[in-house]
Amino acid sequence: MPNSAAVDAALNAADANIETSLERLFDLLRIKSISTDPAFNAETRKAGEVLVEQLAALGFDSSLRDTPGHPMVVAHHEGPEGAPHVLFYGHYDVQPVDPIELWDTPPFEPHIAEVNGAKRVYARGSSDDKGQLLTFIEACRAWKDTAGSLPCRVTVFLEGEEESGSPSLYDFLEEAKDELKADIALVCDTSMWNADTPAITTTLRGMAAGEITIQAASRDLHSGHYGGAAANPIHVLTKIMADLHAEDGSVTLEGFYDGVEEVPEDVKRSWEALDFSTAEFLGEIGLSMPAGEANRSVLEQTWSRPTAEINGIDGGYTGDGFKTVIAAKASAKFSCRLVGTQDPQKVMAAMRKHIDERLPEDCTAEIAEYGMGPATQLPWDMPHLTAARQALTEEWGTETALIGSGGSIPVVGNFKRQLGMNSLLVGFALDSDAIHSPNEKYELKSYHKGIRSWVRILDALADVTG
Repeated sequence: MPNSAAVDAALNAADANIETSLERLFDLLRIKSISTDPAFNAETRKAGEVLVEQLAALGFDSSLRDTPGHPMVVAHHEGPEGAPHVLFYGHYDVQPVDPIELWDTPPFEPHIAEVNGAKRVYARGSSDDKGQLLTFIEACRAWKDTAGSLPCRVTVFLEGEEESGSPSLYDFLEEAKDELKADIALVCDTSMWNADTPAITTTLRGMAAGEITIQAASRDLHSGHYGGAAANPIHVLTKIMADLHAEDGSVTLEGFYDGVEEVPEDVKRSWEALDFSTAEFLGEIGLSMPAGEANRSVLEQTWSRPTAEINGIDGGYTGDGFKTVIAAKASAKFSCRLVGTQDPQKVMAAMRKHIDERLPEDCTAEIAEYGMGPATQLPWDMPHLTAARQALTEEWGTETALIGSGGSIPVVGNFKRQLGMNSLLVGFALDSDAIHSPNEKYELKSYHKGIRSWVRILDALADVTG
């Protein structure tokens, strides 16, 4: 059962030590760990070394693991006998700071400023992801300072290449599979619903993307000499792509909805209760009417439904002025966002079948595959999810939102496919944090209550069995 006295003691320690905690955060933020630029390789390694030292000081068996790229930080701490094993993931590398002239203050000189009554930490990496990962480490510190131990067995895994595509991640996970596998992964690289409402991201859409090229004549043709007689690959392509959707907005690919499950009614109701405005969501991009599947809310469309989108079309003459030509070939880039247990390979095969069935004589088609990955969806009744949700609600005093994401977080898929683990995505960033942009910030409230939240979550997860 949860130990209320121990939790209260750890929470009090987190409160009392917030100033020294911020000093450790500022020390980390000063390090220019830009992983994509070789000029900062030494700085990126230094950030990993600092985190190894911090974890070692808390009693973790911590080390820096070299890869062909930037190193990984791996640290282990034992827990009570029989306690669950959790793997915490974060990344210590950051995005480049360009354009530097748009920063109000130097990006690697962290400072706190008050804006509209809220205190904010400004620096590159403050939200993505140094501030986020330190909320967990500082929660561990609060537990060690008061209880002398952690409620769970904890492994910390911090990456140094997330912002440069994680080129070493797959091979590293394969090599360290037995060492890193745990009961649940904790990923703190996500956002809250708003400044007062915590959230757990329960769905991430997968991807099947590629490019279709239709070839007809052996060369571009004069539209006067050949118009009406020669196949026009732009006509063929646009007809094929238009046929991807029915009148109600649904996708027509054969078997496309295999593996797509309906969201439980209670979750739908919780989404309806969120302070979300379709008019504002679309209005800020100059639109007014939802597209896509009919009779689906915008949150359903972006969080729990699959898509088939045309991302770009090329063919014929596209320069200034006019040229009367029938192109020899035309191409279209496409991406299908996937949900549930949709199989990217089957979706791609269905796309090929869709094209082949509509391809006229004298035309050929090729598909270049750009990327494929399955979706992530947590079981709605997963005990770890229930425990974390309750812990967050207790800390914030507001019902925790179970939200979805239209995008993807690749490492979550790696954990599922390579280590067989589900991931709890709990983060304290806000959409206004300007990650990857000038003047990145992290709310001091997010940092402080993020620490307190992880104190509670670790205690709650310790009581989860199975």
